[in-house]
Amino acid sequence: MKLFHKLLIAITLASLFLISCSTVPITGRSQLNLIPSNEILSMSFQQYDDFLKENKLSTNQKQVNMVKRVGVKIEHAVEKYMADNNLSDRLDGYKWEFNLVESDQVNAWCMPGGKVVVYTGILPITKDETGLAVVLGHEIAHAIAEHGNERMSQGLLQQLGGVALSVALKDEPETTRGLFLTAYGVGSTVAVILPFSRTQESEADHLGLIFMAMAGYDPHEAPAFWERMSASSKGGEPPEFLSTHPSNDTRINDIKNWIPEAMKYYKK
Repeated sequence: MKLFHKLLIAITLASLFLISCSTVPITGRSQLNLIPSNEILSMSFQQYDDFLKENKLSTNQKQVNMVKRVGVKIEHAVEKYMADNNLSDRLDGYKWEFNLVESDQVNAWCMPGGKVVVYTGILPITKDETGLAVVLGHEIAHAIAEHGNERMSQGLLQQLGGVALSVALKDEPETTRGLFLTAYGVGSTVAVILPFSRTQESEADHLGLIFMAMAGYDPHEAPAFWERMSASSKGGEPPEFLSTHPSNDTRINDIKNWIPEAMKYYKK
């Protein structure tokens, strides 16, 4: 019976993999996303609202306007890219929102559905709109590539094994909520943030470069931002943005190699 049970779980997981695969734009990599889009968006919108209630929004109108301006440009670039590649349905249910939060943390993130937060602590490193476009392009790319869903799906398999997804979502709400918060690294209450894999980081860099170029920001400025980000961590703990976003020579070299491709999308 034990062998039969193991085989049943293996078959179930294999079936889940086959029916739950999606493809990352640009790279074409297959990934496992077990969580239905409507479930992910519902959790995202609720957690985003909760986060905004518990954190102080910036009152610096100039900086707030810059975040929203750059964000909307990236939003339009993403929508155009997806439309041009017959992928607009992957944006169904998106409700874009861009907010600047008062915090010394050097960080920014994007939840599913286009829910973006930028921390004031990262602005001295972004320096200007183009630097901010590098950050927003990268973070929004993680959402577009559904990396959070992928990480959460992996967590569900590890914690709940062969339990049916419908059962997990219904009977294990705290587990699924905890996995969501951990997968997306929202707020300071999360003790552990699941790190993005090197593959996911590379995809976010690649997609983000395309998105910022389509939004009218010169991708040649991206390496300089990552160099500033790396320099900011010297002599102390790395900023939160680098704790799951490793900055190294390989990343910068990869970005430089992608710039000619990104320039094909660049319009001043």
